[in-house]
Amino acid sequence: MRRTERLFKIIQILRRHDRPVTAHELAEELETSLRTVYRDTAELIAQRVPIRGEAGMGYVLEDGYDMPPLMLTADELEAAVLGAKWVEARGDMHLQRGAKDLIAKLTTAVPKTLQPVIVDSGLTPISFRPRLIDTVDVSLIRGAIRDRYKVLMTYSDEKAQASERVIWPFLLAYSEDYRMICAWCELRQGFRHFRTDRVQSALVMEERIPERISSLRKAWQEERRREAEKNPCAAPDQPSA
Repeated sequence: MRRTERLFKIIQILRRHDRPVTAHELAEELETSLRTVYRDTAELIAQRVPIRGEAGMGYVLEDGYDMPPLMLTADELEAAVLGAKWVEARGDMHLQRGAKDLIAKLTTAVPKTLQPVIVDSGLTPISFRPRLIDTVDVSLIRGAIRDRYKVLMTYSDEKAQASERVIWPFLLAYSEDYRMICAWCELRQGFRHFRTDRVQSALVMEERIPERISSLRKAWQEERRREAEKNPCAAPDQPSA
């Protein structure tokens, strides 16, 4: 690995973690020596990259730093293309269009030497399971999550019984055959999962969700963890009403 690539790789590793990364961890991932890691991080700091190093703790990249977005390796490009192709095949209509546009933009923006990685990557997602059709515009739910708005929804459960709910959506889960809205349900006063092919209607309300999205996700994950500890042999979460 050339030194320039290694320097960018160090930045990328630090960006990936929300905790200090030790020199030993950097050396292991870069497949280089500790001496090289110390020299490279010193060079980055000299170039005004805001890396903070703490003895015995590791290195942290401070918030607010951004590097050129298209300094990508072949592996990173292939990951982006494969992910975009999966979204194009399994995402909602707006995400499908976004995935196509992403691949087109990458093709024109990367150096010519890397364009074949995108045009002829030789990677494609495959599935033998049919995807259920959404009965709601999923982009509305994604927007509600981004902007932290409640959603008024009419939902039909597995017994075809309809009910009206006000939910606080915080996560959209994409599987091979359906999409699931993870939300706090005001009616049930608890976390619930709703399949997008069973939503009869959905309206984004003007009322904001009173909790932070990240806090809702954290509480939901903690509840799932406790349930898994109580019943480790249980099947994964099923859509619930």
